Amino acid sequence: MNQRRGGLIQVQVNGEIYDAKGTWSYNIGRPKREAIIGADGVHGFTEKPQVSYIEGEFTDRGDLDLDFLVTLTDATITLSLANGKMIVLRDAWYSGEGKASAEEANIEVRFEGASAEEIPA
Repeated sequence: MNQRRGGLIQVQVNGEIYDAKGTWSYNIGRPKREAIIGADGVHGFTEKPQVSYIEGEFTDRGDLDLDFLVTLTDATITLSLANGKMIVLRDAWYSGEGKASAEEANIEVRFEGASAEEIPA
C-alpha cells in the first residue's frame, strides 16, 4: 500500500509538462451548500455553483511562453498528485493577472474550466 499522501506533483497543459512548484490547490466545482437558518432553527440548505479550478505556481524557464499561457482557452489541465490521484480540468482557460517574479522565477497560475474530474489512484 502506498503511504505517500503529498509532495511530488506533475502539472500538464494540453499534454505538455510544466515546472510546478510550491503549493497547488484545486476545486472540482461541485455545488456549495449553505445552511438556511431561521429564528427557530435550521430550515435546510441552498446550493450555489462553484467554478472548477487548478492553481499554483510554475517556475519560469527560457522556453516558457507567458503570452501563450495567459491567453490560453479551451485547454485540458491535469494535476497528478503524489497519492496517485489525477485532477483533470476540461475546457479550461487561464484566469489571473499573468504575474511573474524574477527573484524566484515563479509565475502564478490559475486555470478555471467548465468541468473537472477527480480520477482515483
